[in-house]
Amino acid sequence: MPLDSQIADVLRALEGVPPMETMPLDPLRASMVYPPPDKRTPVGEVTELTIPCATHTIAARLYRPVAAHGGGLTVFFHGGGFVIGSLETHDHVCRDLCVHSGAAVLSVDYRLAPEHKFPAATDDCLQAVRWAAEHAHDLGLDSNRLVLAGDSAGGTLAAVTSLRLSNEGGPSVRGQVLIYPVTDYHTPPTVSYIENQSGYSLTRAAMIRFWADYLESEQDAAHPYASPLRAADLKGLPPALVLSAEYDPLRDEGEAYAHRLLDAGVPVTLWRHQGLIHGFIRMAALSERAHAALAQTGAWIRQVMG
Repeated sequence: MPLDSQIADVLRALEGVPPMETMPLDPLRASMVYPPPDKRTPVGEVTELTIPCATHTIAARLYRPVAAHGGGLTVFFHGGGFVIGSLETHDHVCRDLCVHSGAAVLSVDYRLAPEHKFPAATDDCLQAVRWAAEHAHDLGLDSNRLVLAGDSAGGTLAAVTSLRLSNEGGPSVRGQVLIYPVTDYHTPPTVSYIENQSGYSLTRAAMIRFWADYLESEQDAAHPYASPLRAADLKGLPPALVLSAEYDPLRDEGEAYAHRLLDAGVPVTLWRHQGLIHGFIRMAALSERAHAALAQTGAWIRQVMG
């Protein structure tokens, strides 16, 4: 399908912006745009929280809907190649998910690379989910209705956290929402890595940079908590919603992970969004197709929470 015309407008607006792989760290982080507060979807309540760890604390932000549906909680991990992104860059996404799902959303500000290499982010996400399950009752939420979600690197962290919960004693979760996740190393490249290696915002060169920032050594890429597609066993994982985008270097690895889950007997819903690019979930205000995808995702979360 041709590139969505509204997404094409977004790409034209980005012309002249330096490639992510060439930008120093601080300007790269500052370049991640997001809507101003008055353009974000209203929710019932937003609360800043702190999650304790043995050596540090994790900032988090809890969104509650105006009208709650069943007391469920989505724990959300933002994207950004493990290197960029924050609570603020994905505030609008979490608000929209909160409204469309009718459930609370807890956004987690996990530690970023290169200051904190793998597996720091995965450790933070695991701790955040366990904290959320332990404190759900205190927050007026239902620990039996947890869903993990994330976009891009956050989708990876949702997948990896689901794996770790299964391997390391829970708690159990109702579902995992993997929005165009990173599931394997950049080399050897997939067909989509080659077809979409440039011209659609996220490039293969940027992914090579992000992986280099994230890992201590290339050997770490073989670890299933870095590359969940390489996990030996995916049996028993929670039901998954996997979103991919037609014009995305990561399309094929996300879809390959969906099929690995299916082969392991995990219920999977796989939606390839034609005409869209990596990052579309953050573009709901700019693209009708992206907005529809976000609304569908919220509806899936509502359904899987029961």
